Amino acid sequence: MKTFVLDLDICNGCYCCQIACKDEHVGNDWMPYARPQPDTGQFWIRLSETTRGTVPKVRVSYFPQMCMHCEDAPCMKICVPGAIYRRADGLVIVDPNKCTGCKLCPDSCPHEALFFNEGMNLAQKCTGCAHLLDDGWDVPRCVDSCASGALHFGEEEDLKDLIAKADEQPKGRVVYINRPKTFVAGTLYDPAEKEVIIGAACTLTDKASRDTYHVETDGFGDFWFEGLPQGRTFSLKFEKNGKSKTIDTIDAAKDVNVGDTAMSMS
Repeated sequence: MKTFVLDLDICNGCYCCQIACKDEHVGNDWMPYARPQPDTGQFWIRLSETTRGTVPKVRVSYFPQMCMHCEDAPCMKICVPGAIYRRADGLVIVDPNKCTGCKLCPDSCPHEALFFNEGMNLAQKCTGCAHLLDDGWDVPRCVDSCASGALHFGEEEDLKDLIAKADEQPKGRVVYINRPKTFVAGTLYDPAEKEVIIGAACTLTDKASRDTYHVETDGFGDFWFEGLPQGRTFSLKFEKNGKSKTIDTIDAAKDVNVGDTAMSMS
C-alpha cells in the first residue's frame, strides 16, 4: 500500500510542495482521476505556519496538510453515487465522471482536504498524483519537489522504519513523524553586574512525575529545554558558584518564554 510520511522536524517551510501541486494540477486535465484544479480557492496540499513562544524565544513550525487517504474515509461513506473510491494501492480518489455535485463530501472531511469546484460542479482533492504513478513515476510531484527531504512516499513496507516513529497511530495513508514538542526557554542574568550568567546549571522538574531535565546557560545566558512532554507544570532551578534561584511554577500548556531572570552572584 502506498504511504506518505511527513517529517515535521525537517520541513523548513519552503512551500515547494504546495507550489508543485499547483503547477501539476492547475489548468491540467488528468482524467480519469482529476479535472483541472482552480487557480484559487483550493490547495490539495497546503503549508501552515505556527509561531511558538514569544520574542525573543521563538520557534516556527511548519505543517504540510493534505488528504489523509483515510482507512475509514468518511467521504466514501457519505458519497451517494459512489464517486469516491479507494485504489488497490490505497489512494482515495474522487471520480469526476461519477460525481454529481451533491456537496455532501466536503463537510464530511475532518481534515478540510476536500473542496468543491462550483464551475465544474464536482468535488476535488489530492489524488496522490495517481496519473503520474500510473505513468511510471515513483513519487507524486509534492514529494519530488521537497528540497529538504521532509516528504517521503512509497510502499508501506519500505517505509516501516519511518512509520514506526509516528507520533500517533496512523489512520490513513499519510503519516506524520517528529511533531513539535514543548519548549521552556529564557535568559539568566546578574542584575548587579548587568551581565548575563554563563554556564549556570539549569534543572527543570516535572511537578507531577518528578522527571528532571538539565541544561546549562550558553554564552548569551540563554537556556533552552526542548522536546518536553506537553501540558505539564514544572519548577525551574538555577545554580552557579553556590548561588541559586528557583522559579516555583511554570505552566507549559504551551511553549514558554520565561523571559529575563535575575540571579545575584554577589
